[in-house]
Amino acid sequence: MIWKNIVNRKIFEQSGYFAQEIAGVIKMDANENPFTIQEPLKRKLLEKMSRIDFNRYPVAGAPELRNRYAKYFGVDKDMIMLGNGSDELIQILCMTLKGKIKGVLVPVPTFSMYKIIAVNTGNNVIEVPLNKKFDLDCDAIVDQIKENFPALIFLSCPNSPTGNLFSRAKIEAIIKKSPGIVVIDEAYAAFSGQTLLPLLKKYDNLIFLKTLSKLGLASMRLGFLIGNKEIVAQLDKVRLPYNVNSLSQIAADFFLDYHNEFSSQVKEIIKRREELYLGLQKIAGIKPFPSQANFIFFSCAFDSDRIYKQLVAEGIVVKNLNIPPHMPDCVRVTVGNRKENDSLLRALKSVVPQ
Repeated sequence: MIWKNIVNRKIFEQSGYFAQEIAGVIKMDANENPFTIQEPLKRKLLEKMSRIDFNRYPVAGAPELRNRYAKYFGVDKDMIMLGNGSDELIQILCMTLKGKIKGVLVPVPTFSMYKIIAVNTGNNVIEVPLNKKFDLDCDAIVDQIKENFPALIFLSCPNSPTGNLFSRAKIEAIIKKSPGIVVIDEAYAAFSGQTLLPLLKKYDNLIFLKTLSKLGLASMRLGFLIGNKEIVAQLDKVRLPYNVNSLSQIAADFFLDYHNEFSSQVKEIIKRREELYLGLQKIAGIKPFPSQANFIFFSCAFDSDRIYKQLVAEGIVVKNLNIPPHMPDCVRVTVGNRKENDSLLRALKSVVPQ
C-alpha cells in the first residue's frame, strides 16, 4: 500500500502511548487525584459552565486566565502560555525548537510522552539512563551535549515513574552546559512542596511545565508553560488559536477561586502516600522507593506481569512497568483514598508468593 511509504518509519516502529481502560475497577494507574470536588462546589462550577455560549469559539489564548495564573505562579503574563494539557505544550516545544541545534535528550526511565512526541515530530532522541539512585547521570548527559546537542532536554521533577526529585546541583550543571532549552516538568511538584521556578531569574534557557491534571481537574486538560518571554512569544506562534476550550478555561478559573479546597486534597494525598509506603514496606518481596509525588514506584522480587494480572482480577489496576533493563519487574501505583489503598494492600498480600 502506498500510504506505508509516506508514514514516518519511526512511527511504524513504536507502539505509542496506551491508556488502558477497564470498567468497574479501582483505578490506581494514571496518577489522578482520588478525590473529586464536593457537591456544593461542583454545582457552582456547573452553574458557571451553563452560561457558555456553545455556538461561539473559546477565548483565543485565554489572556485573562494567563494574567491570573501569571500572578499565581509569580511571573510576568508574557512568560506564560496555556495548553490542552502538558502533552500539547510538549508537542509545541518539539515542533518549534528545530533550528541549527536539533534533537531531544531524555533521562530514562521517565515520562514516556517526551520520547513519543519527540519522535512523532521528527526529532532525533537520545536516552541517558539514570544512576542507581534514580538521579541524573550528569557526566553522561554532559558528554551528549558536547557536540552542540540537543535543542531540548526534558527533566520531570519529581520524576515519573520513580517519584524522586533530581539533584538541584545536577540540574543547574546541565542548564549551564546546555546549548538549547532545558524543560523542567513540575506536574507533581505540589506533592513535594518544592519548586525550582525561582531559577527562571537565573537562566534564560529554562522552561517549566505545570498542570492541573494531578490536582483534581484531569478531565479538563489544562497545562501551563512558563519561561523566557522571548521564547514563549515564538512558541505561541505554533499554538493553535483555540487550543483551550471554554469548559477548561472556566474550570481553570474555578481552580484559582477555590484553590484552598484543592490544596487540602493535596495534603490528604501526601498523608495517604506515607501510609501506603509503610504498608508496602511490610509486604515480603515488595521494595517501595520513597516518593515526592502522588504515586509510589516499587520493584518486585517476582514476575510483575503475573502480579498485575492477578490485581486486575481482584478489581485493581496499577501501572505495570516490567521494562528491562531499566525497570525489570517494577510497578507504579497511584496513591488512592484510604479505602483504595487498603484494598490494594490486601490484594497484594493475597497475590504475592509466600
